[in-house]
Amino acid sequence: MTRLRNYLTSTRAILAGIVIFLLLIVGAILISRTIALAAPGQPIDFSHQKHSQAGLECLFCHSQALRSDFAGIPSVAFCVECHRTIATDSAEIQKLQGYWERQEPIPWVAVNDLPDHTYFSHDVHLSARVSCETCHGPVATMDQVKPLNTMDMGWCLTCHLDQPEEKVARLADCLACHQ
Repeated sequence: MTRLRNYLTSTRAILAGIVIFLLLIVGAILISRTIALAAPGQPIDFSHQKHSQAGLECLFCHSQALRSDFAGIPSVAFCVECHRTIATDSAEIQKLQGYWERQEPIPWVAVNDLPDHTYFSHDVHLSARVSCETCHGPVATMDQVKPLNTMDMGWCLTCHLDQPEEKVARLADCLACHQ
C-alpha cells in the first residue's frame, strides 16, 4: 500500500511537472508571437490612414516596389515636398522638418523584416498581381503600422502552394525564396 501511495505521488509530481512545462512553452510561444506582431516605435508618428484618406496609393510613396526587390521608404526630401505647405504646424511634421534641416535620414524601424537568408522581391509579387494588402494587411486603415502576419516560411509556403497548379512546382522549390 505504501509503495502504491509513493508511486501515485511520484506519478502526480511528474504529470504536474509536464503540465507546468507545457504551459511555460505555450506561454513563451504566445508572448513571442505578441512581441513579433507588435507595432514598433517610430521616430515620427506617421499615419498611413491619413495619407490614404488624402488619396495617396501605396506605390506613390513606395514606388521602388514596382522595379526592385525592396519597396523602399521615401526620402526626407520626398516627404518634405508635400509638407512644405501641408500640416506645417503639426508636431510630427516639425520633426520631419528637423530631419530635413539637419540633412539626416529618418531612422525608421522596420515593421516587416525577413531573415537575411530569405530572398523576397516586391516587383515579382506585384507583377503576379499580389496586392500589398495580401501580405501587409489593411495598412491604409492603420494609424500605426504593425505586422499582421508572421511572414515566416510556413506562411509564405501556404500562399505559394495555393497558386495555380502550373506554378506550384516552381514556387515550392527552395530556391524560389532561398538564393
